[in-house]
Amino acid sequence: MQLADRQCQHKPVALADDAIALLHNEIDPDWQLAADKQSIKRVFKFKNFYETMAFVNVVAMIAHQQDHHPEMNVGYNTCSVAYSTHSVDGLSDYDFICAAKIDATLPL
Repeated sequence: MQLADRQCQHKPVALADDAIALLHNEIDPDWQLAADKQSIKRVFKFKNFYETMAFVNVVAMIAHQQDHHPEMNVGYNTCSVAYSTHSVDGLSDYDFICAAKIDATLPL
């Protein structure tokens, strides 16, 4: 099953380094793994504010559907999205599932 097709349904569990590496390879390489391996982050760029806000709303919908919410910083034509699972004090598969779902919404 593709990562983007999975759902955040179980209680999240902190991932070991090897699992983080595996899942990180399944998402767009623009997702940066923090040096402490506690989060992933990606900066998205758009033509204008309208496209940025449309993207923010898509991310909000994914967050609502998955009940897993990122930290977001929004500017005129950029939006940074960072995932970490605070309940496990690090990364869980939830973070990578949501990142893959965001990737799947973007045009090629």
